[in-house]
Amino acid sequence: MRDNTKLIHGYNVFDEVTGASSIPLYQCSTFKQTSINEGQDYTYSRFGNPTRSALEQAVATMEGGRYGIAFASGMSAISAVLLSFNQGDHLVMCKSIYGGTFQLVNEVMKRFGIEVTFVDETDLTAWEKAIRPNTRGIYLETPSNPLLQVTDIQRVVALAKAHQLVTMIDNTFMTPQFQKPLALGVDVVIHSATKFINGHSDVVAGLVVTNDEKWGQQIKLQQKVLGGILGVEDCWLTMRGMKTMGLRMEQSARSAEKISQLLEDHPAVKKVHYPGLASHPGYRIQQKQATSGGAVLSFELADQAAVYSFAEALELPIAAISLGGVESILSYPVTMSHACVPKEEREKQGVTEGLLRLSVGIEDTEDLLVDLEQALGKLKPLF
Repeated sequence: MRDNTKLIHGYNVFDEVTGASSIPLYQCSTFKQTSINEGQDYTYSRFGNPTRSALEQAVATMEGGRYGIAFASGMSAISAVLLSFNQGDHLVMCKSIYGGTFQLVNEVMKRFGIEVTFVDETDLTAWEKAIRPNTRGIYLETPSNPLLQVTDIQRVVALAKAHQLVTMIDNTFMTPQFQKPLALGVDVVIHSATKFINGHSDVVAGLVVTNDEKWGQQIKLQQKVLGGILGVEDCWLTMRGMKTMGLRMEQSARSAEKISQLLEDHPAVKKVHYPGLASHPGYRIQQKQATSGGAVLSFELADQAAVYSFAEALELPIAAISLGGVESILSYPVTMSHACVPKEEREKQGVTEGLLRLSVGIEDTEDLLVDLEQALGKLKPLF
């Protein structure tokens, strides 16, 4: 099956008991057991629930993995993976990273004695130099949030395997529709399903997929003992959203490519960050490891005043902290996704006061282009 067919027929979509065309919501905390001294598949919903199992099977199928684990949020999924390491372990992570992940590493993991070194994700030598005798894993986010930096997945995986390190990747921006990290050798894939997988801005959810039995069992244990499970209604909504993920992503990515070209040519825009542009430093790598530049881009205006003027003039995209919905969403990383990152660190990462991130929705491309052009027309040309 190809991807869009797989989204409809590649996992247990129908209820085997009644034939219902969608998995029911098993809205229960506990299950009647046939015997007090014999085990069964479902006993208590923190341990497992048929609705959640269906979603976990669905995402595993889409990523080409054996084990899928659903969490209450993307950060819950990231935390379950990273807190599987032990005191004294060292991790190497990309420098350009989601603000919540940065906060987890610096405010929580340090207290558990897990060390982290951040490196320039585009420099393979930097990855290699950061490896120590106690290094246990490498964490990628490609394309990164919000600067859309691209890391060569296969080369970093080869480096990790040479040093017997586990590789983890946040695949939220690409989804399995555009990038399949397990096929490129990555051990653990993480998603904020809040974003494109659900796609309707009505669920907060996280997903983890792996082919590795040891990691599958470890992360399942983390889900069980930490209790960060995804509720059955959110599981159902996420499965509903997944069925149209392919169609949504294709439309959004087509628009994102045209919007990035408009922005790149506009005299009021300093710089555009979109890996689908031939001018992007990671363009060739993106072409090799993904099938699209994706539906998210960022761009730099002159300063904060220009950002405010532009955002006020826009009519179609909503201003919001998240991304990946059917509606286009404009985000200001300085006050939103990266507000928890200290200013000095933000500036090191390149998250400036003139930077905006745009998650492109499924509106008609022409309408988005007209709206963006009129808003940019309110700004002074830079050249």
